[in-house]
Parts: sequence; structure tokens; C-alpha cells
Amino acid sequence: MKIIDQIGREILLKQSPVRIVSMVPSITELLFDLGLEEEIVGITRYCILPKEKVKNATKIGGTKDFDLEQIVQLKADFFFANKEENPKEKIETLQQHVPVYVSDVQNLEQALSMIGDIGEITGKTNKANAMVEAIRAQFNHKPEKMHSAIYLIWNNPMMTIGGDTFISNMMLQAGFENMYNNSTRYPTISEEDIIALSPAYLLLSSEPFRFTQSHRNYFNKLLPNTTILLVDGKIFSWYGSHLNNCLPYFNKLKMHKVD
Repeated sequence: MKIIDQIGREILLKQSPVRIVSMVPSITELLFDLGLEEEIVGITRYCILPKEKVKNATKIGGTKDFDLEQIVQLKADFFFANKEENPKEKIETLQQHVPVYVSDVQNLEQALSMIGDIGEITGKTNKANAMVEAIRAQFNHKPEKMHSAIYLIWNNPMMTIGGDTFISNMMLQAGFENMYNNSTRYPTISEEDIIALSPAYLLLSSEPFRFTQSHRNYFNKLLPNTTILLVDGKIFSWYGSHLNNCLPYFNKLKMHKVD
């Protein structure tokens, strides 16, 4: 089997892996949803879904500080990683010994392609293809326009998301216009920047920084003409089987639509 991962590396496999380590929370959820519970031997402490299954899985550290020595002891025969979430040097060390599929997802189509790849690698092609079609069908519509928005992922320093991110693409799928669409990755911005742009919406994410009602109250005073929403960060940033949850959530957000 020959697979080209999402950073263009060729991976050759004689058979589907039987001892898998996932270093990406959204991919971990996908692997469990594909029925690979017996094959998963290691995950990160940030792999929190599905709750009833990950609690018994071996934790290998975080997405950036995972324990290479512990991973070797697990005798894994395949790893799933992400270009952005996992350190390049650690991934390069791993791939000297064991095949590593590196994902790099910036939009919905790349997410669906990744699901297909993982299905092929793990011998779950039919199930993965069915999942892809089900997700594609959910997004096969023109989203209702929700107007301009700024999405915050961090506080102190305040950080938003550029147009080359998966979050920005999911904002578009939800009908929002990312006011930082012409920026790249994760720009640092100020309160003055937000006030000057005067977005119709300010979206305060639950991760990686967890914005709370107190933050919402603060921004309500700062931006009296802006609708401030606390949003589920996993909906906007998890690019595996979690995509099945997006459309119902986006429909709920329409309750807050402004003219």
C-alpha cells in the first residue's frame, strides 16, 4: 500500500497497522469512530473524545511534549501526527523508525481527504468513505449569511485566525465573514483593532483558551453594537469525525443572526 500524506511524503505499508499511536485529538476521535479501539495503543492527554473510550487509553504526554521513550516502549507500528500541532523535530525522529502520517488540514475538502486516507491506511475504507459522504451531504448547501466576524482563540495576548486556517474555512461554512481573511495563521490583535473594525460578531472560542461568560460581559461593554458569542472550539477546529456535529451547531448559531 502506498499513501501520500498531506505534506507530500510517501508512506509504504505491507499491511494495515495493528498498534497505533495518535498525537492529534481530532484524529483520535476519528480512529475510535472507525472502530479501531483495539489497535489504539497510545494517545495524548488532550485526546478527550470519545470520553468513555479515551479514559482507559495510555497517555503519552501532550501534543508537543509527548514522551518518545514511552512511545518506543509501546512498540507501535504506525503514528498519526499533524504538521501544526506536533513539533517537526520529534516527528522526524519518529519517522526514522515507524511510519508516520502527517496531516495538514486547512479546509473541509482536505479534512475529507484525510478521513479517506486514514480509512485506507487502517483497513476501514468502506466505513471512512461512508463517513465522508455523510459529512459532505451535510455541507452541501449554501450557508445563510451571518455577516462579519472576528474569532478569538487566545487572550493576553489577544489572538485571532487568518484566512489560511481550518477555523476560518469553518467560519465560512457557518456563514460568517472572517474579517482577518487576508491575514495568515494566528495574528496578534488589540482591543483597539477590534473596536476599529466593529464586527457584527465576536466569536469567543472554548479552546485552546477557554473564554467564559466574564469575558463575554467584558466585550459586551467594549463593543455595544457587536453580538458576542461563546462558541464551541471543537466545532470550528476538529477536522475528523467531529464534523458530523457541525451543521446542527451552526443552525443553532443562526438564532443569533443580526440584520
